[in-house]
Amino acid sequence: MVVKINADECVGCGACEDVCPQSAIKVTDVAVINEADCVDCGACIDECPNSAIVQNE
Repeated sequence: MVVKINADECVGCGACEDVCPQSAIKVTDVAVINEADCVDCGACIDECPNSAIVQNE
């Protein structure tokens, strides 16, 4: 699984950054995933209140 941020939906709340076990997400204006650090756990997908993070197949 590879996750993708939909920047149009992301409000930069930081919920995904807080829940990421690998600290692979950084939020400034919107969330950005460091794919090298991401372990595809999906925690960020479940945590995002705006459904801005999706599984990219």
